[in-house]
Amino acid sequence: MIRHVVAWKLAAEDAEERASHAQRIVSDLHALVGVVPEIESLSAGANSLDLPGNWDVVLIADFADEAALDAYQVHPEHKKIAEFIGTVRSDRVAVDFTV
Repeated sequence: MIRHVVAWKLAAEDAEERASHAQRIVSDLHALVGVVPEIESLSAGANSLDLPGNWDVVLIADFADEAALDAYQVHPEHKKIAEFIGTVRSDRVAVDFTV
């Protein structure tokens, strides 16, 4: 199994706008469950504590193997969300590891 972990820093300077973007991302990611068949499990959340160095949103998703992760990456519904995230993020970090 491959665990896919991604975190984003959002670009908005305004805290309310940043929170709105974070909530949309979280909601949109959760909506992929049942739509993208390769997703084994998915959890996403917005940062709850305003601590220095914290990132704004995180995704943790499990896939059967690398081929399933690759299929998720190109799924049209994932691509829609990725496109939106690309317009509101300032940075992205990811780690994929075997569970």
